[in-house]
Amino acid sequence: MQQAIGIDFGGTTVKIGVVEGSNVLDKAPPISTPDYLNSTELIDDIARTARDLMAEHPHIVAVGAGMPGFVDFPTGRVHNLTNVVGWRDVFLKKELEERLKIPVSVENDANAMAYAEWKQGAGQGYNHIIALTLGTGVGGGLIIDGRMARGANYVGSELGHISIDYQGRVGPYGNKGGLEEYIGNNEIAATARDLYRAGGSERAMDLCTPRELAIAANEGDPIALQVWDDVAEKLACGLVSTVFLLNPEAIIIGGGVAKAGKLLFEPLTQKLFSQIGEPFREHLKILPARFGNEAGMIGAANLALEGL
Repeated sequence: MQQAIGIDFGGTTVKIGVVEGSNVLDKAPPISTPDYLNSTELIDDIARTARDLMAEHPHIVAVGAGMPGFVDFPTGRVHNLTNVVGWRDVFLKKELEERLKIPVSVENDANAMAYAEWKQGAGQGYNHIIALTLGTGVGGGLIIDGRMARGANYVGSELGHISIDYQGRVGPYGNKGGLEEYIGNNEIAATARDLYRAGGSERAMDLCTPRELAIAANEGDPIALQVWDDVAEKLACGLVSTVFLLNPEAIIIGGGVAKAGKLLFEPLTQKLFSQIGEPFREHLKILPARFGNEAGMIGAANLALEGL
């Protein structure tokens, strides 16, 4: 079976592994993204790491990279990475192909996650999917009529910027009320800290992360339970619009926030279904993603193989 290298590019680390089907066979030590002051040096080290893996795995025939920003899919141009120094108008596909001498595919990381879940994960068998990854931000990917939907300039499906308040918080592009301005990791923690403070309890931000809030909520902490209900309310508000627009068969949710499990999925399902008509909810499933932190790597690698 053919193998590909999958690259999951994050603001903190770049993770690189060897993928065969839905399995990650080998991983290189992660590369620390903030250690580099320009794209060229980082690309050099990514290529060097990929070559080491290629030497150990002779069946590698392609490379796929998932990037946390706007990507022109056909050319592999990364328009801009707002949280990484020196990444503006980088033609990553060309740069890596020159260094590695094999085909390279470059995709938005949330699209890569959506592809992995559609082809080999929770979305198998569905042709109309909304995929979300909930973490530091909110990423999205769409499968419409059995095809990846990227939009006219290949930068669509940015579900994290769907507005839930026309007078709300201003996002990075001047957009108001974007979903990720309310349910990103840092925003959830800030909400929890403020609620604890209002209740007379000071709690550090590192004790208000989604992981810590899930632990507290499962132990019956009323404020933590309130936070998760609030997250579900805001997420449902954003998803209502997409459901009416796209009429999906499945909504697949992954990322760190989704690890809360029933604390998120049960109120989300109730709140969403109470706001949509019967034809929209008749066959709609809200599902946890199958793949965890490896989803982007698996999806990017398999997109590269499909491109062959």
